[in-house]
Amino acid sequence: MTGPVIAAPTVAQPDARAALHRLRAEVAKAVVGQDAVVTGLVLALLCRGHVLLEGVPGVAKTLLIRTVATALDLGSKRVQFTPDLMPGDVTGSLIFDPHTAAFTFREGPVFTNLLLADEINRTPPKTQAALLEVMEERQVSVEGERRPLPEPFIVAATQNPIEYEGTYPLPEAQLDRFLLKLTVPLPTRDEELGVLRAHHAGFDPRDLRAAGVRPVATAADLAAAREAVGRVHVAEPVLGYMVDLCRATRAAPALELGASPRGATALLSTAKAWSWLAGRDHVTPDDVKAVARPTLRHRLRLRPEVELEGVTVDAVLDAVLATVPTPR
Repeated sequence: MTGPVIAAPTVAQPDARAALHRLRAEVAKAVVGQDAVVTGLVLALLCRGHVLLEGVPGVAKTLLIRTVATALDLGSKRVQFTPDLMPGDVTGSLIFDPHTAAFTFREGPVFTNLLLADEINRTPPKTQAALLEVMEERQVSVEGERRPLPEPFIVAATQNPIEYEGTYPLPEAQLDRFLLKLTVPLPTRDEELGVLRAHHAGFDPRDLRAAGVRPVATAADLAAAREAVGRVHVAEPVLGYMVDLCRATRAAPALELGASPRGATALLSTAKAWSWLAGRDHVTPDDVKAVARPTLRHRLRLRPEVELEGVTVDAVLDAVLATVPTPR
């Protein structure tokens, strides 16, 4: 799938919602044609979840994360994952200070708000596991002392969908820790032409301020938005619809692994956030359908013989969405 994973809500609302809606316009000053991915990142921030970004090199994944962080007035850091990267290079480590003859903790790059974990599948499992533990616990423990991470904190991890040599694919149990899997598409011809025009006019991706990107929302807006999302109502039939969708994936003949109960709770969280962004105080079945693919696609595993036939996870999800009865 190379197109946008989810369409962006267009209903603007006052206060925190309006601030988050302004984010897309602000990001568009530096990044062309990625509204759906930006919306996915906002959903993740609202749900305190992490995102797996999949796209070929050169589609502005790093620029996208930096621009979102700038527009939200949040800190961001990038880690290039390599085979020789150690867990301490990510989380931080104790350093001996000869002047005091004592060990002091030097924070790793996870101590930020928005961490770009570039090519996470290029580092060995022990380093992957260290990052995923941080993602789950939102803290770093060294010598029995716990050091909480800043709030908000999310990881946007990238992986290249076309390269497999020298990689360590994330196992399904670890993939399940990500709230969303978003595909970062190649731009259309008109969008790519817009990129060239911007660079020809002097756009420097390393200088977002010069491009006019300014903070349009803050961590306080996110906190208020999260509180509002928590008040979104979900009727019992819609809850049942979410459960039925997840259970249908477990019974799908093309799949050897369906969505777990964690997948169902993730679907609940993203549907509530999506509804709130769209200006509603309750979740509709269409809201559930809108977020089902990015929320569930990485939690499913195709049978090998089906995968060889060219069937995709998204196609299976489309079939599930078409067959599970929608509540009225």
